Amino acid sequence: MAILGRLLKNRRAGERHLAWHEPGLAGPETLHLSSSAFGDGGVIPREHAGKRAGGRNLSPSITWGDLPPDTVQLLIVIEDVDAPTSKPFVHCVALISPRLTLDDGLAAGELAKGTPGGGVTLLRSQMGSGYRGPEPIKGHGPHHYVFQVFALGTALPTTVDDYPIARLPPRTLLAAVPGGTVLARGRLTGTYER
Repeated sequence: MAILGRLLKNRRAGERHLAWHEPGLAGPETLHLSSSAFGDGGVIPREHAGKRAGGRNLSPSITWGDLPPDTVQLLIVIEDVDAPTSKPFVHCVALISPRLTLDDGLAAGELAKGTPGGGVTLLRSQMGSGYRGPEPIKGHGPHHYVFQVFALGTALPTTVDDYPIARLPPRTLLAAVPGGTVLARGRLTGTYER
């Protein structure tokens, strides 16, 4: 498998297609994100990696600073910008209910597929729903995982073109967010390598 990683060494999605750059998700970059598991640009601990990479697939804690008072919902998107694909690999998409937006973050494990935290609605990612930890190809070099949080002033609709948002492909969902919805946003990047 390390041979495949070396062969694909120069193939990386890049940041251009991150959720961060979707027109509907533009907004003031005023949220400060952090995690007790790793610092911005730091290495994500193994327990937060996927099971095929020797981890527990446990979503790390994520905290954010003061939210704008009109925040009604949070959108969380986690993407791997170094995936050898045309666009970043979407590891997790979730909505946090208005009740939790008053808190300052999520504890470890609250993005789990089977048992998400209270007020967490898991949406479709590239492979199923719920947090999917880093599992980069061996020998491909370090991968950068961008944790993005968007404070929304308007809740996302429950359907788009009569299709439940929980079942929409992630890129379709992200492209459907109407402009002017984001009151604040922030990002945190962690790395992982095999």
